[in-house]
Amino acid sequence: MKPGIHPAYGPVVFRDKAADFAFLTRSTASGGKTIVWEDGNTYPVIDVEISSASHPFYTGTARVLDTAGRVERFERRYGPRGTR
Repeated sequence: MKPGIHPAYGPVVFRDKAADFAFLTRSTASGGKTIVWEDGNTYPVIDVEISSASHPFYTGTARVLDTAGRVERFERRYGPRGTR
């Protein structure tokens, strides 16, 4: 790698305030705020709106679409298939 052209890569805490969940990882992103982590060190923190703790797919709260109702509505509107 060429020296001096890459952003700094270091530890950062990503925090999901909605789910009260935070995790420490490495990133080139840096936040303006800092936080004292569980190990006693201070790291930059980035607040995110959605994480694996609050995303509907990972939490199992995803909604299932009613596709049968859509098909019935389409057939009422345009007639059943094959009648033309």
